[in-house]
Amino acid sequence: MPDTRVIRWGIAGPGRIADAEAGDFGLVPDAELVAVGSRSADRARAFADRHGIERSYGSYRELITDPELDAIYITTPHPQHLAIARAAIEAGKAVLVEKTFTATVAGAEELRELARTRKVFAMEAMWTRFLPAYEQIRALIADGTIGDVRQVQADLGVDRPYDPTDRLFDPKQGGGALLDLGVYLVSFAQHILGAPSEIMINGSLAPTGVDAEFGLLLGYDDGRAATLLGSIKNASPGSARIVGTGGWIDVPPRFHHPSRIIVTRKGAEPEEIDCTPLGHGYPHQFIEVGERIRAGEIESPVVGLDDTVAVQRILNDAAEQLGVHHAEDETVLGS
Repeated sequence: MPDTRVIRWGIAGPGRIADAEAGDFGLVPDAELVAVGSRSADRARAFADRHGIERSYGSYRELITDPELDAIYITTPHPQHLAIARAAIEAGKAVLVEKTFTATVAGAEELRELARTRKVFAMEAMWTRFLPAYEQIRALIADGTIGDVRQVQADLGVDRPYDPTDRLFDPKQGGGALLDLGVYLVSFAQHILGAPSEIMINGSLAPTGVDAEFGLLLGYDDGRAATLLGSIKNASPGSARIVGTGGWIDVPPRFHHPSRIIVTRKGAEPEEIDCTPLGHGYPHQFIEVGERIRAGEIESPVVGLDDTVAVQRILNDAAEQLGVHHAEDETVLGS
């Protein structure tokens, strides 16, 4: 008999990202959001009341040990992901971990190996890859519509006023443009071209020492390349283009949550393809996790753990070239 059970979810970290995604949860079939955890019982309760969630906890450890949960969505700052995800996997809970997956390559590798050893599902929440637009892009590339893919171009910038207490500018919270916005750019390029052989970056730092802007070039031994621009100092269109020997695919702004793509074949007029997602686009990744759990699988072929580690390597390598060194926070669960 096929597994038709409802997947019961908990959220670790009732912040802005969790608020947006919880609002779309009603569009996820055979899933129920039943618990939320925070280091602040008041914040957890307020989030639960806002979204009609049954249970709230004043610690992540309490959430993880809830016996009724099947999966935990981790939306805390990057350096806290490792400790929470490790504890959840050890408790047998599937994890969907916000991007960037961890603060360090070692952390990402640890979670990959732990999930595989324990045979527990784990995935980075790169929701973009599950949108209808990206399903269409993969199909077009596989069909050879634009020939041999040779180049990827993308940008993503926001105008965020400098505030040393803001998560984006706080090194203790994994701040910086690379881990926050660059993960979209690097994941996009890695999804299309694979892991590069060369990583080159130019950029500048905020007064707190985190990266504020960057131009990233990913080079490949066969001459392929990706050019990626990111910033938390200034806004940019947020567009992307995949170029092949037989044409190109444009992903209009914002490329990480598109509702359409434009395909231009060599010698033909551009063709616009509607790719409207469910809600704001968030339900698709939760649907994927539910389907994999019911199938008894521990990884998604769309956002596999090897892909996640490859993206983490690029991000950390690039950050370290700029003099930015991230660290994990092992204190988040308390003593």
